[in-house]
Amino acid sequence: MSKKLTVPDIIEMKKEGRKISMMTAYDYPTGMFIEKAGINTILVGDSLAMTVLGYEGTIPVTVDEMIHHTKAVARGAKNTFIIADMPFGSYNTTEEKAIDNASRFLKEGMADAVKLEGGTEMAGITRAVVDAGIPVLGHIGLTPQTVAQLGGYKVQGRGEERAQKLMEDAKALEDAGAFGVVLECIPLGLAGEITEAIGIPTIGIGAGVHCDGQVLVYNDVMGLFDKFTPKFVKPYADLGDQILKALEQFKKEVEEEVFPGEEYSFK
Repeated sequence: MSKKLTVPDIIEMKKEGRKISMMTAYDYPTGMFIEKAGINTILVGDSLAMTVLGYEGTIPVTVDEMIHHTKAVARGAKNTFIIADMPFGSYNTTEEKAIDNASRFLKEGMADAVKLEGGTEMAGITRAVVDAGIPVLGHIGLTPQTVAQLGGYKVQGRGEERAQKLMEDAKALEDAGAFGVVLECIPLGLAGEITEAIGIPTIGIGAGVHCDGQVLVYNDVMGLFDKFTPKFVKPYADLGDQILKALEQFKKEVEEEVFPGEEYSFK
């Protein structure tokens, strides 16, 4: 069983040129499988609002719901570095509220770090949370919690002015003490420039191969979420189809009195 990574370990991976793997998880069995696969880090993403809880977006999910799922993942992946997404409204109002809620994710949720969305505008809150002893992963580019302001789910950072803003965002988060930053839906060239310009790891999702690591949503990877599939998602399995076929077969066998047969019955 591999040793759980620490923040210095993750930063050292960038310095050594070793790629960082990250996958989302929302429950005990998924955390267990991800750990068995040897993936470096787990993100308990607020994407669970859509993939697990059935909301239309990430905004409705609460701190209590996020902590509930983070605890489950932590029980399944005791030796994997776990980052918990802080949901909308839990950190972007005051430093005190951000620190209080972030502390809950470590104390109650058994997470090792939290993730906050936003660049220069969140640098002060990021610094306050880090100064309180809580590791922070930043997130810039397409930030789902503020997608309405961004004009929808589309690539960010096109054009010189917007590209410069993202570069400033990344540097501001590094200066604020973040140990890494997620780059979402950013042109691969710009993502490579940001990765070269900062000393903390970049984790790409729709940001090309030049990032220090990559993260995807588990349900997308496994074919378990069919409402939409972003361009940057590579499905590695089609479990949704297999699950549907298994359930249909169960129904058929019940109706035809094939199940339970003698081998599944007591005498």
